[in-house]
Amino acid sequence: MRTAIVLDKASAAPLHRQIYDQWRHGILTGRFRRAEQVPSTRELCAALEVSRSTVTQAYDQLIAEGYLESTQGSGTFVCRELPDDLVQPRRTHAPQAEKTPAIRLSRYGAGLNDDFSYPPAPAGFIRFTQWRPDLALFPLSIWRKLVMRRLRSAAPELFDYADQCAGYEPLRNEIAAYVSRSRAVRCTPDQVLIVNGSAQGIDLCVRLLLEPGDEVAIENPGYHGAHRIFAGHGARLRPARVDENGIVMRDLGKKARLVYVTPSHQFPTGVAMSLTRRLELIEWSRRHNAVLIEDDYDSEYRYSGPPLPSLQGLATGVAVIYIGTFSKVMFPSLRIGYVIAPQSLVARLRRAKWLADRQTPVPEQAALADFIAEGHLERHIRRMRRIYGARRDALVESLERYFGDRVQIRGDAAGMHVLVRFRDEKIEEKAAAVNVQLVSSAGYYLTEAPRGEFVLGFSSIGERSIREGIRRLAEAL
Repeated sequence: MRTAIVLDKASAAPLHRQIYDQWRHGILTGRFRRAEQVPSTRELCAALEVSRSTVTQAYDQLIAEGYLESTQGSGTFVCRELPDDLVQPRRTHAPQAEKTPAIRLSRYGAGLNDDFSYPPAPAGFIRFTQWRPDLALFPLSIWRKLVMRRLRSAAPELFDYADQCAGYEPLRNEIAAYVSRSRAVRCTPDQVLIVNGSAQGIDLCVRLLLEPGDEVAIENPGYHGAHRIFAGHGARLRPARVDENGIVMRDLGKKARLVYVTPSHQFPTGVAMSLTRRLELIEWSRRHNAVLIEDDYDSEYRYSGPPLPSLQGLATGVAVIYIGTFSKVMFPSLRIGYVIAPQSLVARLRRAKWLADRQTPVPEQAALADFIAEGHLERHIRRMRRIYGARRDALVESLERYFGDRVQIRGDAAGMHVLVRFRDEKIEEKAAAVNVQLVSSAGYYLTEAPRGEFVLGFSSIGERSIREGIRRLAEAL
């Protein structure tokens, strides 16, 4: 146990008195907590390079005055109850924090003015504010078994620095095979980079591809996390509208260095980019030598219509960076995502990843590789697609039943949320009055947002609660 006590051997005050004073002051100001064990006299005299009798003399006085207590066979502890007359506010003086000079921030730092938080969860509310997995339905027992199996193996490579910051090789092999069969992505395992969630993948791409002032075309409305990452690095954001076929091509302009899209299930409108629009975007990228970032954050959950191939799988002669994550199909705290990059960019992405955080934790990567290889992931996705599909149906049916043509619903063919526009502009206040929580889409727009538009998540709410929540909304209106 290390205790930061500084002795001034040139001081006129005896050493035992200095030790006593610092312990007493630390106890009274809360630096040393009640019932906390303190170093033994042998440990402290060795750390301070003083005689044991000097430390013993200080401890004896502290024990006598009721600051420390010694238990035979256990050690010495700060007393749970301190002398009453010494802990009164008029007798104790907490050290004043020294004022530090103003710190000059970078442009990036100066722009970080808002925290990234989720809406509070008031008790008793039906919450349509979550579009995350239903954690109660995740096969936790299987995941626990796989993790423990890997931890018990005691393989040194799981606990050492990774040989390759690109990620655990068996996991990269599994991901390459998985996206090939499920999303028609064309890649080799060498093109796969394991990252700590899709946000890190976007951030690494921005670091490599953009200079401050470069223009980025981004869907409007769109994922605000990407907005903030691009803006934080000094990019000029060019908002591009989203229609029923995806991003509007004439809004891209001619100067964008990069285009960020969510084509499989646009966030938050839920629109799936049509095949024609995908081909138009690829051709636009070829003409303007722009890079496309395809964020495929929840493409696994599609309920109607034919599956569409990824942009990456369609593109030839165009730089498309494909980003995916396991947070939506498994659980959010599993911070494992992946970037599939053109071969010419792979080496630099790996170096950027190494500088950012060296590596993503390997034991979790190994367990995830097993989870995919043994078929658990695809079984879980099939099961959740059925459950989420039934919840989606309950939400859409309830909205149509209670509101009819008073609502517009978008994006119900896939994903874990729908975008709903109500005619009543005060619906959020009225919803709160009947214990229903909604979240406006306004935060996802770079321009003025339409009134009465909300993102309704359904993935983590049961069908009965969904129907009850919409019934309450209808009554409130």
